[in-house]
Amino acid sequence: MDAIVEEPEPAPPPATAKPQGRNARLVLAAIAAGGALGGPARYGLGLAFPTAAHTFPATTFVINVTGSFVLALLLVFILDIWPPTTYVRPFFCVGFLGAYTTFSTWMVDTDRLVAAGAWAAVAANVLISLAAGVAATSLGLSVGRGIAVRRTRRGAAGAGAAVQTETIGGRR
Repeated sequence: MDAIVEEPEPAPPPATAKPQGRNARLVLAAIAAGGALGGPARYGLGLAFPTAAHTFPATTFVINVTGSFVLALLLVFILDIWPPTTYVRPFFCVGFLGAYTTFSTWMVDTDRLVAAGAWAAVAANVLISLAAGVAATSLGLSVGRGIAVRRTRRGAAGAGAAVQTETIGGRR
């Protein structure tokens, strides 16, 4: 008698698989909509809080540092706390915050300071912005993970289950 060989079911696509067809267009639309709001938000803040020529570009600094914090915090919520979604990360992280924070403005500001010979402001802009961006990102991750741990403890305690706080979303 011949043995029946069953074909294994194909593995589901990884969570990082690229969207296909109509879904890809909707993801691009989400990114575009987020960018259409993030860019004007940054521009509006630049108009509301202008920086004097040849001085430390404080507005760009604040925009980039706050954006770094919000991006890190939001990613923890999207990846570890909220249920899976298709459009939240493209809209907020890629679109809105991608347009709100901007490496190009940081470098244009730096180039203008170099052209003016404002070397102390150049050094401060590059070094302080970089350090503050990394610190804001770390803080955003820490705050987000702290919230996730608290939610995990509260949910597990409410269900009468053992509390596990070793990993969040597969990460420590």
